[in-house]
Amino acid sequence: MKLTILGGGGFRVPLVYGALLGDRAEGRVTHVVLHDVDAGRLTAVARVLAEQAKDLPDAPEVSFTTDLDDALRGADFIFSAIRVGGLEGRADDERVALAEGVLGQETVGAGGIAYGLRTVPVAVDIAQRVARLAPDAWVINFTNPAGLVTEAMSRHLGDRVIGICDSPVGLGRRIATVLGANPREAWIDYVGLNHLGWVRGLRVAGRDELPRLLADPELLGSFEEGKLFGVEWLQSLGAVPNEYLHYYYFNREAVRAYQQAEKTRGAFLRDQQEQFYAEMRRPDTAALSAWDRTRAEREATYMAENRDAAGAGERDADDLSGGYEKVALALMRAIARDERTTLILNVRNRGTLGVLDTEAVIEVPCLVDANGAHPVAVDPLPDHASGLVCAVKAVEREVLSAAESGSRTTAVKAFALHPLVDSVNVARRLVEGYTSVHPGLAYLK
Repeated sequence: MKLTILGGGGFRVPLVYGALLGDRAEGRVTHVVLHDVDAGRLTAVARVLAEQAKDLPDAPEVSFTTDLDDALRGADFIFSAIRVGGLEGRADDERVALAEGVLGQETVGAGGIAYGLRTVPVAVDIAQRVARLAPDAWVINFTNPAGLVTEAMSRHLGDRVIGICDSPVGLGRRIATVLGANPREAWIDYVGLNHLGWVRGLRVAGRDELPRLLADPELLGSFEEGKLFGVEWLQSLGAVPNEYLHYYYFNREAVRAYQQAEKTRGAFLRDQQEQFYAEMRRPDTAALSAWDRTRAEREATYMAENRDAAGAGERDADDLSGGYEKVALALMRAIARDERTTLILNVRNRGTLGVLDTEAVIEVPCLVDANGAHPVAVDPLPDHASGLVCAVKAVEREVLSAAESGSRTTAVKAFALHPLVDSVNVARRLVEGYTSVHPGLAYLK
């Protein structure tokens, strides 16, 4: 089976390949094709993969190319993990937003909109090429903003594109663990959009254990979300939010923390990865060790500003080992081998959430089999959550419309309607700022 990874020079690729190395089952991946626009990054990542596969004669073959069409032809599965504009673009997104006093995070608020505006046209082009060159392939989308990009691609690929994120899985695992349950045996009642969802129940052997957690302040405050949001707020909600909702519920504190930070997250990652790729240009560098050291630092500093603002402390060791690759491979194997499983995924709504139309991409538990991912019926969201989901989905639709039409006016509308951008004038200045630093937004007229 052939797996193509778009963004194959990216930093997470060795996590995927490492997970593939343990697969000996029939129908496993035997050929991995890495595609990237940067040949130097491809070479660096290929060195890491070669060290991972050392002394493993049955490891999947690895090839790499800068030709997108060649990478797509003959693919059974396509992992899309592109970053349009690179980490320099992410740093610019943060800088422009913070100068206006609003959030610049890559998936939330102004930064997420800017990232979406320059990513959607590229993602749509990829989807159209997949439909033409690999119509039987399944696309698993890692690219952020994951829900928005998945919805853009679904307009050309239908249900053959599925978005993934490790945040809901990590949240469910933490809740199950603190309750003394096996995460693999727990049903997580999670619903929302990507980076905008809530765990409303966690059932073990048919019994919802979440009320027990919410009623115990000591237990509730013992894991990351309890520390991040505070016990009182979680009890008020009667649910446990995805960590990214900290940007909404504590927006002023988050913006202030990011403004006061020595570097934004994007600038930190840009500098860190530039150092890694520079190190990899030396032939004597131990590639796998260099990558692993850099990855550990990256994971340990994830959402550090939010944790500092909340006084939440350091990340737990269990949260430092990644997760995207586990979700992606579980999804791929369930489809390829008809190994039925349940995963929280980004898929078309199909009536699952009554407040949204059928084509809206949402993030919910899905039953996965050889025919793809099928969203499971969920209870309606409470009003406060429905309002937020509908508002953010409306913004996503304006982003899609702006990307399709090239309308600058529609782009301003997308920014202005976002709950975390509180001024039409700020929205206009954001569009001015972003179009001045991102050549990829020159299409907005």
